[in-house]
Amino acid sequence: MRLAFMGTPEFAVPSLAELIASGHEIVAVYSQPPRPKGRGQKLTPSPVHAFAESMGLPVFTPETMKAADAIEVFQSLDLDAACVVAYGQILKAEVLEAPRLGCFNLHGSLLPRWRGAAPIQRAIMAGDARTGVQIMRMTEGLDEGAILLSEVLDIRPDDTAASLSERMSVTGATLWTRALAAIERGGVTETPQTGEPTYARKITPAEARIDWTRPAAEVDAHIRGLSPVPGAWFTGPDGGRIKVLMSAVAEGEGTPGAALDDALTVACRSGAVRLIRVQREGRAAQPAAEMLNGLPIPAGTVLG
Repeated sequence: MRLAFMGTPEFAVPSLAELIASGHEIVAVYSQPPRPKGRGQKLTPSPVHAFAESMGLPVFTPETMKAADAIEVFQSLDLDAACVVAYGQILKAEVLEAPRLGCFNLHGSLLPRWRGAAPIQRAIMAGDARTGVQIMRMTEGLDEGAILLSEVLDIRPDDTAASLSERMSVTGATLWTRALAAIERGGVTETPQTGEPTYARKITPAEARIDWTRPAAEVDAHIRGLSPVPGAWFTGPDGGRIKVLMSAVAEGEGTPGAALDDALTVACRSGAVRLIRVQREGRAAQPAAEMLNGLPIPAGTVLG
């Protein structure tokens, strides 16, 4: 099939790789424009952009797909279909209707649960036991299209947003070959979404601070759902921010925010969490035990 691929983050790269390996003709790759990154704020292409260029594919990076010139270019590609994975831009009807068979999106949840920008993070933060990847027909509504294929994944007790995203990206990539073959022969069943939707609003820095007055299971889920970016954080005894990248529910009771031992087991409203991997401001991530060698946090210390 003659395809365009539209995606931006690392999550989308396995899907592009799978489509290339399946022998489809990728006539255009669309990605968000290069953004400043790192200490030098050097313009850096997205993971999809970089991978596509390494494979010799043409890459388009319009600031907005709502612009008339961007729409005209897309319409001129004479596409059979467009495959979209975490592209990060709203597509108007003129774009969605341009390919002969339509535009299709790989979404990281079991719709209609967690429509929107951050489904993987929100599923972990909410304590969901399972999630999934689904290929859906795109409409102008937010993740409202009919479902073509689904694969369910368990959310493990030690999953972070990063580990779950990696598994989902690989599993999701394998759905494309089956979906496109069924779409092309007209043998696909498109199932409308049913049930009450929930929305995975974009993660904001303001919600990253750890609230020790919540139950331990919620604090643990909050930490893992925000790991590694933006990273849930608390203030240490020196007043500096400390991100927590991995935690686990632990035994213990006490004043919320109080260290229950010398190894960073911290009391919550009910129960406690053990902080396993942390990152101080301006430093590399490290096991909590290593950080405590340079910044002791003795039992009884109340963390902010």
